[in-house]
Parts: sequence; C-alpha cells; structure tokens
Amino acid sequence: MSPTDGDYPEGEAESFRAPPVAFEDKEGRSIEIRPYEGEDFEAVVEMYADFDPADRAQGIPPATESRVRDWVENLLDGLNVVAWHDDRAVGHATLVPDEDASELAIFVHQDYQRAGIGSKLIRALLGYGQQEDVEKVWLTVERWNHAAVNLYESVGFETNGTESFEIEMVLRL
Repeated sequence: MSPTDGDYPEGEAESFRAPPVAFEDKEGRSIEIRPYEGEDFEAVVEMYADFDPADRAQGIPPATESRVRDWVENLLDGLNVVAWHDDRAVGHATLVPDEDASELAIFVHQDYQRAGIGSKLIRALLGYGQQEDVEKVWLTVERWNHAAVNLYESVGFETNGTESFEIEMVLRL
C-alpha cells in the first residue's frame, strides 16, 4: 500500500537518463540497460531462478521457478528495465503501479553485485519513470541493508517511516 500524498517530498528529484544506457561496470564488463521487451521473459526468469537465497529480501524473488514466472508476469503491469551482460540478464528493476504511486523493486544477480550496476539500474528506471510521467515512487527496505539504503538515498529517496525491520522511503519524480 502506497504512502499518502502528504508523505512525499515537495521537491522533485533530479533528472535521470532514460534507457538505453550502456557502460562498463567496475569489473570491466560491458553492461547495457534497456526497457523490458516480451522476448526478455525467459532470460529474466533464468536470472531469478539462479538467485542466491541469501540475497532474497522480504520474500522476493520467489524461491521456485514456477513462482518466479508468476511473479515476473505480475511485474509486467509496470515499467521494467533489464541490465544485460552480453545475452545474460544480470539485473532487473521495476516500478509497479500502486494506487496513485509506483512501488520500486530492484535486483542485481549476486555475480554482478558491488560493480556499480545497481546504481545505474535504479537511475535508468527512474529516468524511464520520468519519461512515462510517473510522479511518485515508494519502496520498503530492510533496515539492516545499509548498501541498499545508501543507494536509495544517493538518488534522492527520503525516509518516510519505519516498521520493526523495514524502512519506507519515498521520492517525487
């Protein structure tokens, strides 16, 4: 459930570059981020099916391939971007419509973490959101996931509230 309108910052976020975005990650790999297309489905499912259980947060991504397929299908109602290394999906981010806002989720495969892909992926997704007139974005993150919290703050998200183990963050595009 999205936060109420009054809980979003008054000021708008910076302008982000919409995909496609190509760059070299910190490991020297050529990465391209582009909007999701129908033929990307199997590669995205494959990435999630190979996801390290230790990197799952708040129960996602799901643990079995059949549940991954259903979950990815549901995400396709929103805006989606995929990070590619050659023909392998290595990251995925989505803005899922929720009432008058969109919920953000981002995942980078464990073999590609800590290489700068998450930062580029979230910026490309937010640029895509700006291009498609998304106005408000929110997310929840486990409070002990300091790397994710720092990433979200670096692009302008502000803490809106905290539960026992989650932080809610909001951004106005």
